Amino acid sequence: MRHRVKKKHFDRTKEQRLALYRSLARALIFDERIETTVERAKALRSFIEPLVELAKEGTLHARRQALSKLPDKPAIKKLFEEIAPRFEGRNGGYVRIIRLPFRRKGDGAEMAIIEWIE
Repeated sequence: MRHRVKKKHFDRTKEQRLALYRSLARALIFDERIETTVERAKALRSFIEPLVELAKEGTLHARRQALSKLPDKPAIKKLFEEIAPRFEGRNGGYVRIIRLPFRRKGDGAEMAIIEWIE
C-alpha cells in the first residue's frame, strides 16, 4: 500500500535518487532550461525550489546549507549570484514545467521542459 508516500522512488536507491536530483539541478542551473520526463521535472521542482529560497537569503550559513544539498561550488555560485536576484520579489514558484506534445520514442514516457520563470 502507498499510504502517506509522497515522493517518487524512480526504482532507485536513496543515493541514486539524490545523484539524479543533483545532476538535474546542476543542468537546470547552468543551462536554465532542460528537457526531461514529466515525473522527473516534478521531482526536480521540489528539490530546486528550497535551494532558491536559501540563495535568496544569501548568507554564509545558507550557502553552506545549499552546498550540503548540491555539492557543486560553481553551480551554487551561479545560483546565489545570478539566479536568486531575479526572484527577490517572488515568494515561490521559481520554475515552470511545460508538457511537450510528443512522447519519448524508446519507452513512450511523457516529456516536459523545465525552466526558470522570468
